[in-house]
Amino acid sequence: MELRNVVGVLPGQAKDKARAAEMVVFSAHYDHIGTLPAVAGDSIANGADDDASGTTAVVALAEYFKNNKLETSGKKKKNQRTLVFVAFTAEEIGGFGSKYFSQQIDPQKVVAMFNIEMIGKEAKFGPQTAFITGYERSDFGKLLQQKLEGTPFRFEPDPYPEQNLFYRSDNATLARLGVPAHTISSDQIPTDKLYHSVDDEVESLNLTNMTAIISAIARSATGIIGGEQTPTRIEPASVGQRP
Repeated sequence: MELRNVVGVLPGQAKDKARAAEMVVFSAHYDHIGTLPAVAGDSIANGADDDASGTTAVVALAEYFKNNKLETSGKKKKNQRTLVFVAFTAEEIGGFGSKYFSQQIDPQKVVAMFNIEMIGKEAKFGPQTAFITGYERSDFGKLLQQKLEGTPFRFEPDPYPEQNLFYRSDNATLARLGVPAHTISSDQIPTDKLYHSVDDEVESLNLTNMTAIISAIARSATGIIGGEQTPTRIEPASVGQRP
């Protein structure tokens, strides 16, 4: 079966061509697991939270950054770095879409990756929060939080290290190549009974929660896409293989 990633690009607007060529990636996966044994006649695993919520975020962010100028250093200007919006395929069967994508670009030119995975439910930290996988591997999370000063929203470290979430999503491929590539999520995965089930339906999503997280990502990313902030690189040797 031929599968495709879906990619949109907003070229960098910096006068410095090297800065304009640097990339910031916003991503999510649009595939899911297909069908399961029927429950009450329903066998379709729709994947509303996993990961239509993330894909929705990527589309919303693309629209937002296309139509809005950034407030950086007291001045309004367009994105200085190139913004790449990606909906990956084949995440569920081994991250093949993100692996292919990583082979089409120079990872040294990717300064950050915002991978968005399952933001349709409230995080264990409460409303106005989300967590970042691999938080300790770069200063990505700290830089985002700086741009959220004065707001109630908080990005927290991954509370489920035993789940190996850093290795289980599309960020891992670029992280292995040194990119500060992290996943943003809010799912309480150890207790989420809808995960990989036919009941992961749109009705189960907390749209207020989704909106808050997408808005926080848009605001917190301004320093990176505006060229004011550059996250530290991840040490490739510290990133293992996907379990």
